[in-house]
Amino acid sequence: MEPLKEDEEYSFREVVLPSLIPVVAEPELERETGERRRGRDVIVAVDHGPNSKHAFDWALVHFCRLADTLHLVHAVSSVKNDVVYETSQALMEKLAVEAFQVAMVKSVARVVEGEAGKVICKEAERVKPAAVIMSTRGRSLVRSMLQGSVSEYCFHNCHSAPVIIVPGKEAGDESIVDWTRSGDPKP
Repeated sequence: MEPLKEDEEYSFREVVLPSLIPVVAEPELERETGERRRGRDVIVAVDHGPNSKHAFDWALVHFCRLADTLHLVHAVSSVKNDVVYETSQALMEKLAVEAFQVAMVKSVARVVEGEAGKVICKEAERVKPAAVIMSTRGRSLVRSMLQGSVSEYCFHNCHSAPVIIVPGKEAGDESIVDWTRSGDPKP
């Protein structure tokens, strides 16, 4: 994959998230710094896989804080295909509701058309986030070296924000969020 040229255009569709998420006023804390009061923008690259969900959960538990805005980005082959868009929209709605329930953060969602690595880096240029959080695909080292990966591309080509690559969830591991919800100590 070659880096996306700055003047190169790409297609996208905004996702209208459900209105059941209440509008939360920005916190008015006197001792907080400006960034903490204003909140940060955080991009989480998502798809329909379990490793992506694991990275999303990790972002909510370990990175996001009150007043942050979570930008959910999903790359697809065509934004004009209604079936693809509706499936992506359902995923984004579900994640936005969970983000509010778990971390009380606002979510913005965008389905973008094109090669995943390129459009994620382009979104990072547009948003200027505190971080870009994504998962690994779960391929072996040899296979990743031969075929390349989206996370590797973003790691080398996203220059506007640090890229945090959350390792894939191993078989048998419990979800990060599951043990925090139950109130039981971590095993």
